[in-house]
Parts: sequence; structure tokens; C-alpha cells
Amino acid sequence: MEAEKIIPEFFNFLNLRDLDRMKALLQEDARLDFPKTQPLLGLDRILKFLHLLFRQYPELTFTLHRTIVQGNRGAVHWTNQGKNRRGEPYENEGMTLLEFDREKITYLSDFFKNTEKF
Repeated sequence: MEAEKIIPEFFNFLNLRDLDRMKALLQEDARLDFPKTQPLLGLDRILKFLHLLFRQYPELTFTLHRTIVQGNRGAVHWTNQGKNRRGEPYENEGMTLLEFDREKITYLSDFFKNTEKF
């Protein structure tokens, strides 16, 4: 398992807003659990969600601080900052849990401190 390589690639593509390259890292039946939403099941729904997130936050950059990998699971502590579509500053801190199968991401779950704007 190359989780140590896949995790930073995923966040790099997130920062670049490169959905095509992110798509290559996700299983077709991947699941995203995101605060204040129903679980997003399947690659297409996850990519649509990320597209909407990019519209809401035209500037948003993630910085990875700690990554822990154990078997087919990983946890990432990150901070982010940017601006929303009204130009207002935004920053947050959280963790993303990931699971892998056949060197692709099958599960993501985000936990973060500031959920008031979602």
C-alpha cells in the first residue's frame, strides 16, 4: 500500500483543484462523510461536491501537518485558509480519515473545528 504517497497527492490535487487527477485516486464506489451532509456515495457525487466546494471557496489551500498510516487506513491533521466567494477570509483546522483498497481511496471522513458556515 502506498498510502504515504497517495495522501499528499490527494491534498495536492485538492489544492490545485484538479478533479481529473483526484478522480484517478478514488475508487468508483468511494464514500465521503462530510459534516452536515448525508454520506456521499460514489465517485460522481464526491466530485460534484468538490466542484461545489471550489465554487464556494475559490481560494482554499490545505497544509498537512501530521499523517498517520496504519495498514489500509490513514489520518491527516490539516489546516486550511483562503477566501469564500464573497472575498471574506476563511480558515479552519481538522482531520481527514481515509481508507484504501487496491491503492485507491475508498472512504474519506472529515472532522473540522468550524462548521458554522456549512
